[in-house]
Amino acid sequence: METKNKLGIETPITILSKDLSMDILSNPVLFSALALVLTLFTIQFLRKNKAKKKYPPVAGTVFNQLLNFKRLHHYMTDLATNYTTYRLLSPFRNEIYTSDPINVEYILKTNFENYGKGSYNYNILKDLLGDGIFSVDGEKWRQQRKISSHEFSTKVLRDFSSVIFKKNASKLAKILSEVATTNQTIDIQDMSMKAILDSIFQVAFGLELDTMCGSSEEGKNFSVAFDDASAITLFRYVDIFWKIKKFLNIGAEASMKKTIKIINDFVFKIIRKKIELMESSKDKSLMKREDILSRFLQVTENDPIYLRDVILNVIIAGKDTTATTLAWFIYMLCKHPSVQEKVVNELREVTNAKGVTNFVEFAESLSDEVLEKMQYLHAAITETLRIYPAVPVDGKICLADDTLPDGYSVRKGDFVAYQPYAMGRMKCLWGDDAEQFRPERWLNENGVFQPQSPFKFTAFQAGPRICLGKEFAYRQLKIFAAVLLSYFEFKLSDEKKIAHYRTMINLHIDGGLQVHVLPRN
Repeated sequence: METKNKLGIETPITILSKDLSMDILSNPVLFSALALVLTLFTIQFLRKNKAKKKYPPVAGTVFNQLLNFKRLHHYMTDLATNYTTYRLLSPFRNEIYTSDPINVEYILKTNFENYGKGSYNYNILKDLLGDGIFSVDGEKWRQQRKISSHEFSTKVLRDFSSVIFKKNASKLAKILSEVATTNQTIDIQDMSMKAILDSIFQVAFGLELDTMCGSSEEGKNFSVAFDDASAITLFRYVDIFWKIKKFLNIGAEASMKKTIKIINDFVFKIIRKKIELMESSKDKSLMKREDILSRFLQVTENDPIYLRDVILNVIIAGKDTTATTLAWFIYMLCKHPSVQEKVVNELREVTNAKGVTNFVEFAESLSDEVLEKMQYLHAAITETLRIYPAVPVDGKICLADDTLPDGYSVRKGDFVAYQPYAMGRMKCLWGDDAEQFRPERWLNENGVFQPQSPFKFTAFQAGPRICLGKEFAYRQLKIFAAVLLSYFEFKLSDEKKIAHYRTMINLHIDGGLQVHVLPRN
């Protein structure tokens, strides 16, 4: 059995299995000792705080999370059903989880300044994300947010990204058309990951990565290293020994060091080339400034480390989130063929495909006006995000003692999280059919999409940190869905298969999604 990837680096699966073999669960003595410490800690904590403040009910400990790690979001959903706000005890800090929209609004908006990444999250994320927008607070965050907000709102970037999305949707359709002529199946999640990465990379750097066709060896190496580093970063949240391993340069942390070097070498090389090109241009107004890196070079100092952090944060925000949503969307359409047909019927009504002879022409015909008419498709994508949010849990650190709107107190240093995965399944928020896939819940009597409160539908965060790429994500998903569904019918290779998630930062389908691709008449 292979234990290394093509880069000669141990894969995340191998790394994690090795780390888990050293985990407390495999050592009864260590587990018992830690459980005893936790029990003593809990008793002392409860005595100290008894009758002083009203804290959320204790629903378990962080060890319960370890025991339920493979079904973590189901476990957390079960707890949320019984306790809208609850806490899990830990030897290091309380972990407080809430599914109450009033609390979510308070954390993300009303008292935003008191709930940030904090040093806990920053230390875990900084090797991969550096001082990027998703790992920092305060002035560093505000500076990047201001520049990014302006750049993402420009028509230049919007038009440039649409061209890229259409080009890569056409390229993916061409690959699927070759599969459709055979009786083979294809992992649509894997292809979605490659297609979306190619799109995001070109929008971010203005560079053709081409992982879909596999023509760039350097690009493939970067892609593998990026995925490995992302998986190892997640594992730090459950590996209490990761700092020791990093200091000793062993296990997952030794591999992390190698993957980060590959990522940095590749990204810094691109940044140097861009800077040299722009500095050598006599008339900078003639330089193309469509991609994000070129635009940041126009408005910031040419600090390679800062630019590296900005771009990698854009990639991690735009790649897995959109790609996994596209995969879950196709899965839901396979499970609900009537919805798939409704989407196709809408596409036929709103697109002007007469005389179109190829994928490229069809994709180019998808103007903003045409995409805006796809109300049912928009609802179906949103319903997918409600049930399978790309980021199932989002945690902050409480920076000062506080009291939530529901009356529960939180202490400085507490980990405070809201739960998009659990919230999307709660009957008290969505009705008795909360677990059913029903896009119609998002449409009014005229078939027009009706948004919900972002503190109830939390897939894109809300408040000052609301996702800047929300409209980019919808546009990309609608372009890909329109092109693929206009030409192909999707069916699961095993129609009885129930897809399960893999416990990661983003909600990947565990093992991918094998589908049959059939030509659509």
